[in-house]
Formats: sequence, structure tokens, C-alpha cells
Amino acid sequence: MAIFNPFLPSFAKNPYPAYASLRASEPVHFSPTLQAWIVTSFADCERVLREPETFANNPLLATSPMARQFQQQRREFPLGEVPTVLNSDAPVHTRLRGIVSRAFTPRVIEGMRERIEEITSELLDAAPVGEPWDLVEGLALPLPVIVIAELLGVPASDRELFKRWSTAIADTATNVFSTPESVESTKRASADLIEYLGRVVEERRRSPREDVITALVQAEDEGSHLTRDELLAFTVVLLIAGHETTINLIGNGTLALLDEPEQARLLHEQPDLIGDAVEEFLRFDSPVQGLVRVATRDVEVGGRAVHRGDALIVMIGAANRDPAHFVEPDRLDVRREDKRHLAFGLGPHFCLGAPLARLEAQVAFRALLTRFASVELAAPPERGGTFVLRGLRTLPVRVN
Repeated sequence: MAIFNPFLPSFAKNPYPAYASLRASEPVHFSPTLQAWIVTSFADCERVLREPETFANNPLLATSPMARQFQQQRREFPLGEVPTVLNSDAPVHTRLRGIVSRAFTPRVIEGMRERIEEITSELLDAAPVGEPWDLVEGLALPLPVIVIAELLGVPASDRELFKRWSTAIADTATNVFSTPESVESTKRASADLIEYLGRVVEERRRSPREDVITALVQAEDEGSHLTRDELLAFTVVLLIAGHETTINLIGNGTLALLDEPEQARLLHEQPDLIGDAVEEFLRFDSPVQGLVRVATRDVEVGGRAVHRGDALIVMIGAANRDPAHFVEPDRLDVRREDKRHLAFGLGPHFCLGAPLARLEAQVAFRALLTRFASVELAAPPERGGTFVLRGLRTLPVRVN
């Protein structure tokens, strides 16, 4: 009988052997602990993500006792019941995404390249050559925080506040078994963040600027504006989702290169491969390991009977290592030809921030690999995150 326990220390260190075992014996497995179906094959994960009518994005539709507890907890949070692009389905999701996507066009994102390069260069200037340096604290974390803060028009003096609020909210939002203390801490952080953003929104209404909040205040989609609560809820989502995953992408990708020096050497010699390398990092050690969906009707998935209201956790970290889809999936290969991974999801809920995350990672890796002749591990890294968000708390390196 297959067993899935994502709370073991060995799983946090390396979940991929557990995924492989589960995928081989029971690719659609019911976890009594999580009260959800764990989906691990590429084909099944792809199908669930491609069928939003059958597998909804709204967690409020789940019917298990654990889901009801989560739903009650969510209702108690500031703006907890306001729909966002992360927790809604059509037609609400269609309307919201149509409005907010106006602020994230390819032209807007590409226009940020020069500023992202400047920020990255400034951060790497502070790296002490030949001395231990935490790449997470020095690069992977501040880069997306600064970018998101500038996107929202937040002054540099308030970035530390944003970082603290975001960390508190993300830790609880992705932790299945949060303590009452952490939940209360997150509620306070959410309330403080929303109060702050509310002031920013009102300022932009009076005095528009060239930033995302102004664009969202002014955005229209078939005559429909975001309500004030929808706008505030989206900016919270943008802050959390917009930098937590990019931190993980840069940290996980760097660690993968440190474990495979031949791949790092190849990128040193051929920096034009960095775009392909970022796609491989996304596949090889996905920043987001799992996405939750809820069955809207009785349906069969992978030969298992899934009932209406059942939650499914689409383990995209497992799907991206499926040997039925990728050749030698456990090998890092920056020249891999098949780049069709699921790291950003699929279908109508494909990650809105994917172009920005890709750009930030490409700039960061290019700068890191072209500025320094070598990057070496200075001490064992420390894992952070949860079983649905995989990242590093620290990555001590030595650059030369």
C-alpha cells in the first residue's frame, strides 16, 4: 500500500524518491492525513489542470472536515472571502484576470529588464568575494521583493515591512497544519498590509503614478472596474505570489548548478543557454510543488473514483519528474529539448506572473555566472518552505 507523508524530514530534503515510488504504485492516491487525492503523473496532472469545469480552483467547494476548517479560517481573515485570480473560477476569474492582466503585458514586463539588471548588479556588488555569502539573503530574496515593491510604487523605506508581512502570510497560507499562534500572527500581518495598501490606493486615485496600483485603479475590462476590496486582495496576492516563488526559483536553480558543476561550466561558456536553463530549473526542482483543485462532479482520475467536493493536490513537482514524459527526468540538463513542464500551471489559471519570474531569474543567473568565475557551496544549505512551496531558507556560497 502506498504511503504519502510530506511531513518527514527526508521528504523536505528530497521529495523526488517519494514521488517516484507513489507514481509507480498508485499515481492517484488518497491521503487520509491531507484528506485529499495526491496526483503524481504528468498525464493526470495535465488533465486536471486543463479541465477547470470539472476541477475547480475555488477551495470553498471542498467538503472534507479539513477543508471546512480551512474555509472557516479563511473567512476570519481580512478580505478572506474576496475572490482573486488564485481562488476563483469562471466567470469571476475571467473578469478579474481580464482586468489585472492589463498591468502585466509582455511590453510592460520587458520594459522592466533594465531596472531588474540594475537591481541585480547592485545586490551582487555587495557580495564579498572569497568570503561566505548567503545567496538567498543577498540575491534571491531581495531581488523580487524590490521589483514587486517598485511595481506597486512602494518606497524603499517600506520594503522591510513588505518582506515581514509577506513572510508571515506565506508561511501560514501554504502550511496545512498552522498553529493558532501563527494564524493570529498572519491575521495581524494581513490587516497591517491591507491598511497600508488601502492608503496607497487612495493616494493613487488622487495622484496617479506610473505603477501597477495606478494601472489597476484605472483599468477597465468591458466597462468593469475592480472593486476596492478586489484591488486590495489582488495586491496582496501579487506581493506574496510575486516574490515567494521567484526566491525559490533562484535558490533552487543555484543549488542545482552547485550539485552539477559541468552544467554550471556549460552556462559560463554559453550564457545564451540561460533562458533554457531557467526552464530546466523550473522543471527539475519546481518552486511550487503542488496546486489544489476541487472536483465539481463525480469523475474518474487515473482509475480512481473521485467524488464531487473531493480535493485533489496536483503535485507538479512529481509530474515534472515523470519518466513517462521526460527522458532521464532526475538529471539536470540545461540543453533539454522537451521543456513542456507544469511549473506555472496550465489552462486558464496559468501563472499570470510567469513572464516576470522568468525575466528575473534569467537576469539573476546571467549576472551571477558572468560576473564571477566560480560559485561554490560554503556550508550546507537550509531548506524552508512547505510541501507545496519548495525553497531554501539559506544558501551559503563563496564567489570568486
